[in-house]
Amino acid sequence: MLRTALRNVFAHKARLLMTAFAVMLGVTFISGSLVYGDSQNRAATARATAGYERIAVNVAPDEAPSSGGRAAGIDARTVRKLAKLPGVSVAAGRVDGFAAVDDRAGRLLGHGAHRGGNFAPGADGTDPAYHFIRGAGPTRDRTVALDEGTAAKGGYRVGDTVRVGTDKGAAPYTLSGVFRADGTKLPSGGSLTLFTAETAQRLFLTAGRYQNVELTAAPDTEVPQLLSRVESALPQGTSAVTGARLAQIQARLATGDSDTMSQIMVGFAAVALFVAAFLISNTFTMLIARRTRELALMRAVGASRTQVRRVLLTESLLVGAVSSAAGLVVGVGAAALLQKLFAPADTPAAPLVLTPTTVLTSLLVGTALTVLAAWLPSRRAMAIPPVAALAAAEPAAPARTGSPRTVLGAALLVTGTAAVVYGALTTGKDARTVIGGGAALVLVGAIGLVPLLARPFVAVLRPLLARVHPVHGDLAARNTVRDPRRTGATAAALAIALALASGLSVLGASATQYLDRATTHDFTADYLVKPADGGMRMTPESAAPLAKLPGARFSPLNQSTDYRVGGVPSVLTGVDPATIGRLLRYDVVEGSLDRLAKGQVAVADFKAREAGWHVGQTLPLESRDGKRGSVTVGAVYRADEQSDLLPSITAPDSLVARYDSAPNTAGILVATDAGPGRAALGEVGHALGDNPAFAVLDEDGIRDQDTSGIGDQLNVFYALLSMALVIAALGIANTLAMSVLERRKEFGTLRALGVDRVGVARMIRVEALLVGALGAAVGTVTGVFLGWALGRTLQESVVGYTLVIPWGRLALGVLLALIGALLASVWPARRAARGLNELMLSGR
Repeated sequence: MLRTALRNVFAHKARLLMTAFAVMLGVTFISGSLVYGDSQNRAATARATAGYERIAVNVAPDEAPSSGGRAAGIDARTVRKLAKLPGVSVAAGRVDGFAAVDDRAGRLLGHGAHRGGNFAPGADGTDPAYHFIRGAGPTRDRTVALDEGTAAKGGYRVGDTVRVGTDKGAAPYTLSGVFRADGTKLPSGGSLTLFTAETAQRLFLTAGRYQNVELTAAPDTEVPQLLSRVESALPQGTSAVTGARLAQIQARLATGDSDTMSQIMVGFAAVALFVAAFLISNTFTMLIARRTRELALMRAVGASRTQVRRVLLTESLLVGAVSSAAGLVVGVGAAALLQKLFAPADTPAAPLVLTPTTVLTSLLVGTALTVLAAWLPSRRAMAIPPVAALAAAEPAAPARTGSPRTVLGAALLVTGTAAVVYGALTTGKDARTVIGGGAALVLVGAIGLVPLLARPFVAVLRPLLARVHPVHGDLAARNTVRDPRRTGATAAALAIALALASGLSVLGASATQYLDRATTHDFTADYLVKPADGGMRMTPESAAPLAKLPGARFSPLNQSTDYRVGGVPSVLTGVDPATIGRLLRYDVVEGSLDRLAKGQVAVADFKAREAGWHVGQTLPLESRDGKRGSVTVGAVYRADEQSDLLPSITAPDSLVARYDSAPNTAGILVATDAGPGRAALGEVGHALGDNPAFAVLDEDGIRDQDTSGIGDQLNVFYALLSMALVIAALGIANTLAMSVLERRKEFGTLRALGVDRVGVARMIRVEALLVGALGAAVGTVTGVFLGWALGRTLQESVVGYTLVIPWGRLALGVLLALIGALLASVWPARRAARGLNELMLSGR
């Protein structure tokens, strides 16, 4: 039986090639995802934990120090005390905060986190955390050192003037040296600037204070023993932890993003393999249909049903194993390519990690999928009696309304649709779970009903085909519905990919429109000033330089948290009452915004409804440090709970300053007499000291910043789904190619009737387009339905979310599906035309 299976595989290798290729693509996706995820995890862990081996014990306050001195940190006396403990080699006090570096054209250098720290030299003048490759660490005021990557990007050399921006403003510094740092200090893709300890304390904390102390153990000192000594010497409010423990924490944090991306890729790989299952099942169904005489002969000479089924399953096992092994090899190469494409330019390439789990998973999944997909066709073939199979080939079984497949598909579709609608119309945390389960039933049910839809779908398009291609179009329509089950299985693979792509398009377009409206609808200023790339802490003083800009009206958004207003946890946002009406659109439904100037507050409608507040009501107020007072509600305005600009409680800045001396400024709204424009934008940036830490955004900039992430994610998902589309196109090509082999007599008849090679090729192409159109129609409708349902679950928590049908994207998806089907028909059409030519030459 094994020899028979091997002989059959080699005999039908051309017909099994596309099946093998589909399995290989799916396994490539899975193995590549696993290898890429494991490699990124190991690399991220290595980067994040590099350098912690030099830290024996780290000492830090229980409350993290912050600018403004609200948490004092560790004083210099404690640092000196720790340095004198037995077993301590070096005690390095550390201070860090936000620091951004300009290039020579005034643009921000680097991406991600921009950090600043202090150079802490020991007795030998070196700092163990940094290895200087040029120059030396800063030892004088107004000198800095830069990490190697940032210095290279800016083209800076030792002795150059470098402009550095921090929370306290921007200033020029002289570059004293260029260094390399380990993962404890240098953020991936970001920048790191070193100052003297005194400068760093002034910029980031308080003079004479440190945020943490890194202790290096002396030779022959055990870390647990040193930790015990340190803990006994610590002042109240501080704690110690070993460097090894910090490394473990950093490793867990570092692998989060790569784990998520790997899981997403594996999920899309599962979709690709699911689509490949239709191609595999279709291929074996057609092969078995062509081999009924051969299989019946095996039965006639004494082979049992079990033995014949074993031959067929062994063939699928061989195809699956070889394809999976090839997919594993290609997947490793794909992972290496992904690393080259997505690895940050300033980080070394991570070594590939191929684990036994990845090898076994890839081989078992690909092989098991192939065997399972071939099991049903082999079981169906065994139901044919040997005598009937020897007498004639099995006719195609049309999809009947009352067949078990149709009944089951209809039941699943109705049940799934009901579940999806129920989940969409109800609320609660389980709604999306219900929709997810219903969506799976809808997809499976639709797959079962696609063969039944083939005839009416083609019947609708037949008049158009008859008008465009009277003969070839009609023949193609008839051939497409000759075996509705085969056509349905081929179209179903395409429908799955289009359903996911269409659903993502609906959700993406709806979310983009919502974010666009939520971020810019309330914005009536010309510019919004925000920290560049995050990390920087803005304060009310950050806006002070704008007072020197002629004709400028501005207001910082000073957020102050941890209040209880009327017994309700609240956040106050302080604004300038005189200018805020020009800078933000307040749709006041009760009271007047002018009452801000009288010391009253304005409240968003959702906050007023939740708390039961109304205009004119005086409410008790308590701040986080226990200060008490009262506020009066002067206005209620409409606002989206997710709005980035309109606050839940708008208060005059004088009221916030009374309770909080150092609120966090979320942004600065600015309007100028000249209005938005390149010149005015430059003037605002110049008034702020050309600080690289600030980003000055107009309305388009705000929109791009808030919605670009969705577009980027959708593009990644579309790219991942393209694998499923490729496999679906292979299914169309495979079905047509095998159909061509079955129809040699038909082509001979066409030749006798005067049809030439071009006409045959055209007929095959139209058949492919019909299959592609059927899959695209079913997939697009299903995807829009599921996108609507998932969007409904967001409306409760995301006020203002509405359904958007992205007609352009949906049309593009259908067009790509049709183009893929047309390309898939090229080889079968050429083969059919060549076969017709051979028939003509042979005179048959």
